[in-house]
Amino acid sequence: MKNKVLFLAFLLLISINLVAQKQYTLQSPNEKITVTINTGDQLSYSVMHENTVVLADSPIGMELDNGTVLGAPAKALSDKRTSVDEIIEANFYKRNEIEDLYNELALTFKGLYKVIFRAYDEGVAYRFQTGIAKPFNVVSEIADFNFDADYQALIPYVLRRAGQEGDIINQQFYNSFENTYTHVNLSQMDPEKLAFLPLLVELKDGKKVVITEADLEDFPGLYLRNEKGKTGFTAVHAGYPKTEEQGGHNNLQYLVKERENYVAQVDRKRFYPWRCLLISENDKDLADSDLVYKLASPCRVDDISWIKPGKVAWDWWNAWNVNGVDFKAGINNDTYKYYIDFASKYGIEYVILDEGWAVNKKADLFQVVPEINLKALVQYAKERNVGLVLWAGYASIDKDMELVCQYYSDLGIKGFKVDFMDRDDQKVVDFYYRMAAMAAKYHLFIDFHGAYKPTGLSRTYPNVLNFEGVYGLEQAKWDNNSDLVLNEVTIPFIRMVAGPLDYTQGAMKNACKNCFAAVYTEPMSQGTRCRQLAEYVIFESPFNMLCDSPSNYLQEDECTKFIASVPTTWDETVVLDGKVGEYLVVARKKGYKWYIGAITNWEERDMEVDITALKSGAKSGKIFRDGPNANRVGKDYVTEQLQIWGNTIKFHLAKGGGAVVVL
Repeated sequence: MKNKVLFLAFLLLISINLVAQKQYTLQSPNEKITVTINTGDQLSYSVMHENTVVLADSPIGMELDNGTVLGAPAKALSDKRTSVDEIIEANFYKRNEIEDLYNELALTFKGLYKVIFRAYDEGVAYRFQTGIAKPFNVVSEIADFNFDADYQALIPYVLRRAGQEGDIINQQFYNSFENTYTHVNLSQMDPEKLAFLPLLVELKDGKKVVITEADLEDFPGLYLRNEKGKTGFTAVHAGYPKTEEQGGHNNLQYLVKERENYVAQVDRKRFYPWRCLLISENDKDLADSDLVYKLASPCRVDDISWIKPGKVAWDWWNAWNVNGVDFKAGINNDTYKYYIDFASKYGIEYVILDEGWAVNKKADLFQVVPEINLKALVQYAKERNVGLVLWAGYASIDKDMELVCQYYSDLGIKGFKVDFMDRDDQKVVDFYYRMAAMAAKYHLFIDFHGAYKPTGLSRTYPNVLNFEGVYGLEQAKWDNNSDLVLNEVTIPFIRMVAGPLDYTQGAMKNACKNCFAAVYTEPMSQGTRCRQLAEYVIFESPFNMLCDSPSNYLQEDECTKFIASVPTTWDETVVLDGKVGEYLVVARKKGYKWYIGAITNWEERDMEVDITALKSGAKSGKIFRDGPNANRVGKDYVTEQLQIWGNTIKFHLAKGGGAVVVL
């Protein structure tokens, strides 16, 4: 009898469990993408693109310090479906308008929390929402990304810095978010290395998925890790800083000495960041995604009329190397007047004073070196219709943020390039928002350098024009080993999916593959001259640098005039062709002109580009293309008028080459 009762109880438990488990599905508007959400013992989801498994069943949830685990178990109390089709007016972006078309499913669970799923034609996203008013801490987030096979992936590993404290994982939370991509099977990923986002996984049928996050606010950034040869990733976050001390590069950083055993403090009802899967049938679609921008919080700046994107003459990459002048070049007023005169001559909107204008190692932006008279420089620049931008280390601007912004705005400075955050824990993420809001209050724009990837902040605060978080051309000053040409035909499909990037192109010294050498004070680029020109069209960058010396640009008048003429924000963008790690062709429109940029890896290509989608009606244009000897001498190029017959444009790309067409 006893055994019979136990058996009946067992059956009852099974039946209760079966009742508790429920499955929900959500489809994209074009019905190609299907999200399946499973509730029950553990909240999880999977994603299909037609017959292709994008993501196998993957658990999601949050562990709180009060012992609650959101998502385990997960019995939905209600579900609400919404369909949206509206237009977003974009500010300082790659197009003026974005169609925001998606289907949404919001599941409400016991415990005052929701999970919101969205399905777009270009991908999938989900986020948590908590309605708990009492303060608590998030111990960890459960965010797995499981795959149905051992696919290859393009992984940007964190570059661990020597001498950091803590275990091997904690040491990696202090990093610059810059690395090239390691092409490796999922199971072969290094389990002791974190990967920062975005990263790409190659699926079946030529399809690909890029994983990233959007609307990252008041929460630490997401890293991914592969554990013990699995075919997938698990989420990792930096712990909340417990103790910090000022130090690091020239005393301009706050270094975490100890972290809490939780990742975030929560003191209100709130949303959490979106976890995003961008899905493509064709590689070129990745290079033109708007998903991160769509998912970001709307603009919080009432008046944006004062924000002026543009190009900037940059001093640091070229090491202040000007020549043919009657003064000693360096960090002084005479040198910056030379930069200002150059910018004025070509209609370049800004000149930046990079590291060195403030007294070194003081982390005090009110201690200006005696060789610089900022008030006089601002006036000199204003008379020539040029604005000045100042470089600032993280610690130096954070400790006196409002005072610094108010003072330098009153002085006439137009913006700050803020550098060396090199973290994305909750405290630093909060700094980005405080900095953006304070700068907007005083009509200053921001370029975040030493930064994590963008997550849509430029939509929320349009005065944030640019981000680094990319292995950029500055590496050419010291890195002899990396393949920057390969990197440049990879990042538009991965890193640029997240938003604009401060790649700092524009080199006038251009080296073929076997001629390149890293020279810190007289750097060069890898690939051809036309590649550098094309990158002003290829890369999204509302605040776009001219990295080379004004003296070099003055000797290359035709190229300099072209660079100065290229817009930095666009009315429309169409990616015409491309393949990850091989080549890319992008068309962007401003006013009545189309600009088409093309770059390739180290393989020569004869390109035949279909421009039907542009509907330009153009019968002629101008082309900058690699010259006949560009494989030997990188700066060899040809400019000529181009006659357009039909809807195709043909041109040749040298090894590491590029081309630009203006219709």
